Amino acid sequence: MSSSRTPRPRGERPPHTVLVVDDSAFMRRVISDILSSTNEFRVVGTARDGNDALRKVHQLDPDLVTMDVEMPGLDGLSALGYIMSETPRPVVMLSAYTTAGGEATMRALDYGAVDFVAKPSGTISLNLETVSDRLLDALRAAATANLSLIPVRVPRAVLAGAPPSARRLGLKDAAAPDVAVAIAASTGGPRALADLLPRLRTPLGAAVLVVQHMPARFTKTLAERLDGLEGLPVSEAEDGEVVRRDHVYLAPGEYHMRVVREGGETRIALDQEPSVWGVRPAADPLFHSVAGVYGARSVGVVLTGMGRDGADGLRSIVDAGGAGIAQDRATSVIYGMPQAAAEHAGSILSLQAIPAGIEAEVDRRMVPRTPGERGIEA
Repeated sequence: MSSSRTPRPRGERPPHTVLVVDDSAFMRRVISDILSSTNEFRVVGTARDGNDALRKVHQLDPDLVTMDVEMPGLDGLSALGYIMSETPRPVVMLSAYTTAGGEATMRALDYGAVDFVAKPSGTISLNLETVSDRLLDALRAAATANLSLIPVRVPRAVLAGAPPSARRLGLKDAAAPDVAVAIAASTGGPRALADLLPRLRTPLGAAVLVVQHMPARFTKTLAERLDGLEGLPVSEAEDGEVVRRDHVYLAPGEYHMRVVREGGETRIALDQEPSVWGVRPAADPLFHSVAGVYGARSVGVVLTGMGRDGADGLRSIVDAGGAGIAQDRATSVIYGMPQAAAEHAGSILSLQAIPAGIEAEVDRRMVPRTPGERGIEA
């Protein structure tokens, strides 16, 4: 690689060093070219498989690693496990846009990866226009991540092999919620959600609607993994389905999710309107709709992530009389979204304190009921 670069101004931070790991020589070159297009990153080496990656991590001591998931020999997941146990540093995974790739990616987040980038299937099909910006954003976030807040985790499977849809049985007969809890998350969000959701009491008495910045297909896998934890059932939201209490609805990748009132019921509405803050799904459309439908009976929560998605929506929830909660800096892997939302939040809480905070706000907003009453007021 050429070493000729425009000199950096005095005092400017040197670029973050990156090790690129992929079994395809073409992919290694493409990824290296993407990173070399900016002065923020400098590729210090490449590796062709997991074993090669482990040697070069120790030899080159890079600030960051990009790691392909599927490689012959020692694969990306195994290499990630060794890196996080022996010499922890931020790792961004590159995963095929497939169901199998989604499963492996969720495991990678459990094993300590900061984030992932979905790449199209095929040996030479990396689309630079769709992937380069996402890869650079993921590495920028990884470079600021608080690595001590990324524990290695294996989710608890409490369904004894039952299909994720099993916990949806009877959902159509559940009561409509008096209160809606809207949650926004991005980088570090899958882990934060895996900590938060199982700690919410069951029953909660509210519906929970979640936007996690994540591509299509991967959200379905995330929903299934979260559904396998203790606590409220979780599913990827479906357009037109009625919102019920004590259920968690995860926005599907590539679709904005809103709630709408139709025929005396509140339903999920999905659309593919333009991205907001460069992402789809985005939290702001959901938060604005929750404020409009539930008003003072809404609770907004902004978790870890880069950028400011959720801040404007949280303000609309608070302006409608609802409650606003932002995750604190100390427990956020990336303190971007929560920081932007903090000025509108009534509470700034640690991740561990947020479940109790949600429950307290739900209780304050519950509508007194007589026996047999169901639904929210029209």
